[in-house]
This record gives sequence, structure tokens and C-alpha cells, in this order.
Amino acid sequence: MSLRISIILLTCVIESVWSFPAQVTMPALADGITASKEILEENKKSGPGNKKPESSVDVFTQIAEANKGNMALTEGGDILINIGRSATSSDYLWPKSADGTVVVPYIFSYNYSADELTLFKTAMQEFETLTCVRFVPKTIQRDFLNIVSNGGCLSMVGRNGGGQKVELASYGCMSRGVIQHELNHALGFYHEHMRSDRDDYVTIITENIIPSYENYFSKRKTNNMGIIYDYNSVMHYSRNTFSISPDKSTIVPKPDPSIPIGQRDGLSILDILKIKKLYQCDVCAILLPDDNGTLTSANYPSIYPNNASCVWLIRNPSGQVTLQFNIFDIQSSPGCVSDYIKIYDGPSKTSPVLVDRACGTGLIPILIASTNQMLVEFVSDGAVTGAGFKATYGSVQCGGAFYASNKTFTTPGYPGNYYSDLDCTWTITAPTGYKVSLQIKDFYLEIGIFCIYDYLYIYNSTLSNVMGPYCGPIIFYDPFLSTGNVMTLKFHSDINKETKGFSATYTFVPEKKGIGKKEETNATAPALYIKYA
Repeated sequence: MSLRISIILLTCVIESVWSFPAQVTMPALADGITASKEILEENKKSGPGNKKPESSVDVFTQIAEANKGNMALTEGGDILINIGRSATSSDYLWPKSADGTVVVPYIFSYNYSADELTLFKTAMQEFETLTCVRFVPKTIQRDFLNIVSNGGCLSMVGRNGGGQKVELASYGCMSRGVIQHELNHALGFYHEHMRSDRDDYVTIITENIIPSYENYFSKRKTNNMGIIYDYNSVMHYSRNTFSISPDKSTIVPKPDPSIPIGQRDGLSILDILKIKKLYQCDVCAILLPDDNGTLTSANYPSIYPNNASCVWLIRNPSGQVTLQFNIFDIQSSPGCVSDYIKIYDGPSKTSPVLVDRACGTGLIPILIASTNQMLVEFVSDGAVTGAGFKATYGSVQCGGAFYASNKTFTTPGYPGNYYSDLDCTWTITAPTGYKVSLQIKDFYLEIGIFCIYDYLYIYNSTLSNVMGPYCGPIIFYDPFLSTGNVMTLKFHSDINKETKGFSATYTFVPEKKGIGKKEETNATAPALYIKYA
């Protein structure tokens, strides 16, 4: 590869050196995505050289703030009380359809914006992906949720009959966690600290509760369905909810008072389990809400079962999801019509597709979602099986995984300055028989000896074949050409002195065949088949 690099303003280098414990009252018998752009904008607003910390505002703090001054008759601060109806009546749960789904019809008031309606859809999609609950627009149904933008953040518990109101005001309730909290009330769940066994897990500090709010901390007679208490539930109060002072706790976990309570992300793993148990959902669906972790096919490292249909929803709390397969052995078939992996760029099967189908043996190139959510689907038929798969997931603050034949991409903020304290990864994957040609058209990163501050690395096909680091103002006259069909770029910025970054364009070029060599043919299916969207 011929590469001539002209480095401008070299003298600036020297200058830079110095300068389910379900909270359910049972019957008597019984689509926020936080897009990466938004994360980066928040980081930029936080002040020079500082990455904005995660918000400390949990779900119920948002709810309590939004409900200030609301005169509605409530229990627990956001549960609307339906006078004259017992919460334990036999029609308390939403009915189950013949196909095993639980349909919950809804209508929206007219004054929600398009962005707010998108946020609702995203919040509802998690229920639909991970349970048998389906929120659907109302048609002819008698019972439905009437979701309105006024009053505060309020809901009744369970199905109450007719058009039951769910208040989710635009001014204070528009987050995925708050929406899911109120929808979970409508499905039949109370606050976690109201469980009948809560005294085994938390201590209520009555003297710190605002007078007249003590009843919000009352226990209920609940069927906990054999599920342990969930400190991480989206239905849990925060440590100082309804406190006389922000520094005084009203709820303290035990035996370890340092256990975090009150969160802002959305449904927890045990929230999902409670819904599945309450509505007897027969679905194979797993939530992965951590910063990083591992997912495997069933029975791994033994062979996976026949007739499987499972999904894994990766919901990263802090950045865009990345997914790297370490082991991949799925029954091969033409077009992957038998067993296959399918991967979506979002929380549901209606989200854009990253990988349409993959099967065979080998490794899928690293995948990067455009948001903090990615859905992995695995399907097997009734015939041959394989060893399955093992993958690790994590996050990046920015970047992407590209499979289109050409594309231009830039550092965040370009042509303005990029943001501080960033780690971005872009992976470009060409079809078999092609290489990646990358042309960097404009480039200016912070100058530093050995590029120790801000820098770009370019990995040629493998992470061990690296070019760089590059920094400062550089003119790249010739393109970079991969030796294989994959190229990866990794960009880092520190907490000081941002510049405009770079703009790059790639294309795919055919591999050159050897002169005079007879082309080999292979009538069998490739070892790894990947069909991108």
C-alpha cells in the first residue's frame, strides 16, 4: 500500500507538549431511546473537558415531581383510585387471547408530539419483545387505556373496565422508565415496597416521611408468586422519596443499606419475570440490561435444542450496543432457511435489521447498534443442530457497523469540534471477494507527541494489524486498502482541547485475481453465510 502523508504545522507539536416479589394484588382466587447523538450532546453541555455523569433522577423522583399539586385521589403517589371497585375483582387482569397473547388496547390524546409518540412505542415494544403482552391501538374493544397528556404521571392498577385513564404529561413524564412504570400499574402491579414481605428487605424511616404521606408506604396483601424482592424494579421508590429533606432516607435496604434502589432505565429482569408469571407467558425472551456481559445459545457448549425460538434484548445503560461473536456454529443451509441468527437495530422485530440471517460456522464481524438497544433472535427447526453460539456485548459512545457498498462518516460534531472524552469504533465489512478502500478527506485531531491525547487507529482486517496512531492536521493523499474484507477505525479523545476531527468515505473494490491462475470453484455452501439488510 502506497501512502504519502504530509504533516503540516510540525512545530505545533513542540508547543503542545507544554502548553418478582410481585407487588400484585391478585384476584380472590388466585415503541427513548437514548440515541448516541443525545448522549454526546449531553456530554458537551456538561462543561469543558467533562463527560456528563449519569442522571441521578430516578423514575419515581420524576413521577413525584410531575405530580406535585395534582389533586387526584391516589395511593402511593401515582396510583389512581377507582371508587367503588375492588382491586381484587375477577376481571382484574387483561384477558388472554387464543394465541397466547395478552392484548391491551389504547388510545392517545391528540396533543402528543411525533417524538413523544415514538417514545411511547419504544417503551411498549420492550413489553412486547420480552413478554406476551401486546399494546395495540384500540378498534372496537370495550376496555382500553386512555392515555392523556395532562395532570401528571398516574395510572389505575389492573384492568378497571371501559376507557381507564393513564395520565402521562408531556412536561414531566416523557421517559421510557416513567412510561413503563405507569403501564406496569395498568397491567396489575403495585410499588415494590408495598409487598407483604417488604419488611424483610427494607426499613421504612417513618420520621423522615413528609407528614400526611405516610400512607404511601403502607403494605398490601400481595401474592409475590415466589419471586424475590427486587431492589432494581422500575416500580421501586428511590431512597428519599417523599422525604422531609433530600439528605434523609425514607427507605433503607437491609441487611446492606448501600444497595441501590430506584432506577431510571426501565423494566428490570424481575419485572419481566413477574409479568410472565402473572399472565402465564410462554415465551423465550431474556433482558440483558448491564454495561457488558455474555449471551449464549441454550445448552451451550452442548448442542442447542430443536424447534427453538428465543430473543435476547440488550439494553445498555450508557451507550450504543456492540456485539462480538466468539463462537458461532449454526446449522448451515442455503439462505439460512433452517436454523439462523437475526439481529435488529432496536428493541423489537419491527426495528431496522442489522443482520437479516446468519448460519454456518465462522465469526460474524463486530456489530454496533445505532442506539443503546439491540435485539438478537435465534431460530432452529426440527432437524440438524449445532454447537450454537457465544457472544459478548458492551458499548461504545459513538461509531457504527457499515455493510453498504459506500458511505461517508465523520467524528461527532463535524465540521464543528468533536466532543471530549470519547471512544468511537467504526467497523466496515465488505462482501467476500471484496476489499475496503478508505479515503480520509479531512483530518485534524489534537496535536501531541506520539499522539497520546487524541488519536485514530486503523485496523487492517484484524485487530493485530494496526496503522497509526494518527493525530494533528494531516493530509492523506492515498486511500487505505484492507488486505481482507474488514476494516476497523478506533477514535479516542481526552478531556481537553477538541478540534474538528475527520471525515472519511469508503467504497468496496473487488480483489484482484492472480494472472494466469485458474479460478477455483466450490459447489458447496460457504462455511459462514451472512445476509445483511
